[in-house]
Amino acid sequence: MLLPIAFTFGLLASVAAAPQVKIGKTTFTGRDVTLLKQDFFGGIPFAEPPLGNLRLKPPVLKTRLDVSTFDASNFGPGCLQASTSVGAVSEDCLTINVFRPSGLPANAKLPVLFWTYGGSFTSGAATIYNGSAIVAQSVARGTPLIYVNFNYRLGPLGFPQGQESDDQGALNLGIKDDMAALEWVQHNIGFFGGDKNKVTIFGQSAGAIINAIIYLNPSRINKLARGAIFESGSAATFPTFNAAHNQVDWENFVAGVPSCASQATSGKTFDCLKQANTTEIFSGLKNGLANVPGAFGYGPNFDGPHGVFPEVPSKLFAKGQFARLPFITGTNLDEGTIFTPENINSENLVEQLVFASLAPSLTTTAELNDTVVKLLQLYPDIPALGSPFNTGNETFGLPAEFKQIAALQGDLGFHSQRRAFIRTASNAGVKTFSYLFTQPQPNGNPADGVAHGSEVLFVYGAPQDRSAPALQLSALMVDYWVSFATSLTPNDGHGVPRPQWAQYTPHNQVLMEFNAANTTLIADDYRKTQIDFINSRPLVLRHRRAL
Repeated sequence: MLLPIAFTFGLLASVAAAPQVKIGKTTFTGRDVTLLKQDFFGGIPFAEPPLGNLRLKPPVLKTRLDVSTFDASNFGPGCLQASTSVGAVSEDCLTINVFRPSGLPANAKLPVLFWTYGGSFTSGAATIYNGSAIVAQSVARGTPLIYVNFNYRLGPLGFPQGQESDDQGALNLGIKDDMAALEWVQHNIGFFGGDKNKVTIFGQSAGAIINAIIYLNPSRINKLARGAIFESGSAATFPTFNAAHNQVDWENFVAGVPSCASQATSGKTFDCLKQANTTEIFSGLKNGLANVPGAFGYGPNFDGPHGVFPEVPSKLFAKGQFARLPFITGTNLDEGTIFTPENINSENLVEQLVFASLAPSLTTTAELNDTVVKLLQLYPDIPALGSPFNTGNETFGLPAEFKQIAALQGDLGFHSQRRAFIRTASNAGVKTFSYLFTQPQPNGNPADGVAHGSEVLFVYGAPQDRSAPALQLSALMVDYWVSFATSLTPNDGHGVPRPQWAQYTPHNQVLMEFNAANTTLIADDYRKTQIDFINSRPLVLRHRRAL
């Protein structure tokens, strides 16, 4: 999901001396943002360019540059993606950006808030996300922090599919880019006045999923961060399989690369792909995404016992294989609406859609039939029970079945997995907090309701709704996020007055409902029967290995 909150440097930059930071033999010159009393440093490489022989390889960490000066006054280009023109993005995209309060001494040791963007693993860029409002509010409330974001590889370059990709050790490259950027922070954030021991990772959608997968690797994440915030994404949100399951997606990508098209089904494509130019790769990327047979063709894969995603999350949870870092996790009221086709207009199509989404991960036909029957009983074709929720019998000019499937989609991928994740962690004694974002979106499509992604602009201090209640809710949410990043609790007592956010525990399973009309604690028991059923079958409802 892309959001129009990019930094308008031309309006904010001053003629004051540009800030500088020296790392090794290189002097990085950033941009002074006087109106916000901040320094910006951007476009800094954190890994070698993933080109040529490094294309389709894990990132090669780059903590130092071989130049005496580096212009860090702007963001670097986003990674290659089909949603824009090839000239607007680049394969040489593994760069990192830092927003900090101005006049910061190198020994300030400020906490760090590290953002991973979403975009269904196929789109997104760091330049879209302007962390300046977060930094400004952190300073105003007396708990200053540093905001960092970065680019990671997308689509078939970041998440290669197919058996060959598995054999080549090329899976989950985008996740490894995230870890490399965090490694760069460990090596270098001290030069900017940050504290490498006080890093909080946060992200939304695909970004939250990536961070949640890293959270399943305690030996890795414990060295990189001390806390996390997951917005609308858990490790089991994305329908994950072995890479061979998506063989056709890889073949479609290669078939679109002119010089490699003849080898698309050969199982030996990597050598050719490494020699193709970026324009050819871009052509393949567009072809691959245009011909994805399901909803999502490119994303994380299971990559074995020594990989970053070794097993289905429910099995890792059962083994206790997850970090014990404090975290916040939450979802939006109507997570499923933007992922639901608007042409679902019959019971037969509803059944086909449910069967199609579950069939690849089921072991027997009997399991499939039984699961679908029960799901359709639990999510009946009654508009008043569907999503967008709390809208009665209104169908917004769409088939009634839309609301039925939107409710099911949102619970399968987001609400159920958020609940399973936090209950597992809280039962293990992890310090956790949870939320439900229900703020109405007057500028959005009414059929979307409080859709997936609606909270992001509020977290960044820039809601499209500029009414006083919405702005107040945004300020409150920024304070909660900053408070957690600086003190590992949302209740530090600084900033705007706000309700006490109770910790989520086995005996106090509560959510903070974010709504300008009444932000308050509520019980985490909505749609209990439905979500209990989903979570009772983690090895059936697409949260398992494909056979």
